[in-house]
Amino acid sequence: MVTRMAKTPSIDMGRCTDCDSCLTICPAVFHRNAETGWIEVRDIPEYPDEGVEEAMVMCPADCITWEESS
Repeated sequence: MVTRMAKTPSIDMGRCTDCDSCLTICPAVFHRNAETGWIEVRDIPEYPDEGVEEAMVMCPADCITWEESS
């Protein structure tokens, strides 16, 4: 039996240029924290591969990655 590792998108805030492209492309996953003003990843049970990967490709700072979690 093969156990599949869960993937969670992550934003490197040191490289993020705050361009909002991820918010436009995949608002189900990315949102702007009203208190801090930072773009964050929503805490949801499962992340849509297609939407997150499109945000990764379109990100001009190349700051969105997948993190493996158990």
